[in-house]
Order: sequence, then C-alpha cells, then structure tokens
Amino acid sequence: MEQKTPPSPMLTPKQDLVKEFPKKSPKGTVLMALAAFLVVAGGVATGYFLSGQTLGGGGKEAVPGTTTTATEAGLTDESTFRDSAEGKLVEGGIEGEGTHHLDRDLGPDKYVYLTSTVIDLEAFVGKKVTVWGETIAAKRAGWLMDVGKIKVSE
Repeated sequence: MEQKTPPSPMLTPKQDLVKEFPKKSPKGTVLMALAAFLVVAGGVATGYFLSGQTLGGGGKEAVPGTTTTATEAGLTDESTFRDSAEGKLVEGGIEGEGTHHLDRDLGPDKYVYLTSTVIDLEAFVGKKVTVWGETIAAKRAGWLMDVGKIKVSE
C-alpha cells in the first residue's frame, strides 16, 4: 500500500484586505466639474430663452378686466360671481385649504376660507371686507371660496 503524505502547507505572502484606490489626476476632476457646470448653465440659458422673460423680472401681472385700488381689487363686474360673504380678513387657512379666512363673528366653524387666483389678499388683511367669488370643493373647510373681487366695507 502506498502511504499518502499530508500536503505541506505552502506559505503564501499575506495580502492586505483593503487596497488603495488608484490615483486620479486632478486634471480629470477639473474637467468633470467644468462639464457639469456647462450642462447646468446650458439648461438655465435654454429655459431663459424659451420663456421670453428677463432675469429677475416678472412679478404679478394684472389679469385683464381687473382693478386694484386701496379699497377694492378684482374683477369689476360683481354679477359674474354667485357667492359673496362679509367679515374681517385674517391670514391663514385650514389644513392646507385656503390662504386666508373671513371671521364673521360666528365662531371658527363658520369661517369662510379663501383663496384667490386673481387678487393678492395680503393687502386687505385685518380689514372688514366683502368678497365675491365662487365656492369650490373642500375636504376640511366648511366653506372654501375662490375670490374674484374684494372691497373694504369699513
């Protein structure tokens, strides 16, 4: 019978588990940053030219057929609106519905929550006003109105 000899352990050089990353040239990093900047700048320039606007311009443009004075704002014809309400204009909606509300001195459950696509309501906060508009569907507010005209009452 043949005798088998156990294999002799071979000594292998110890290898590190963590290896160093290969060195990259700073030239490649600078080129990559420059390319990213050019892509972003090109996107901004394209948006600017396609919009036809000037930088920093804009602001709110008046809607045709509206007036804005210290005591009144919105569409001139009150008969175009089905709903109206009167009260003190206060900033704040309810759970994301409305930007302002009318306090009609009937308690919080009787507030009229307001939003407007035509008027900047901020100029009338704290004043007793009459608003004309359209009632819109709401999930939280008892009454949510899109205001088309506002007039200071007192």
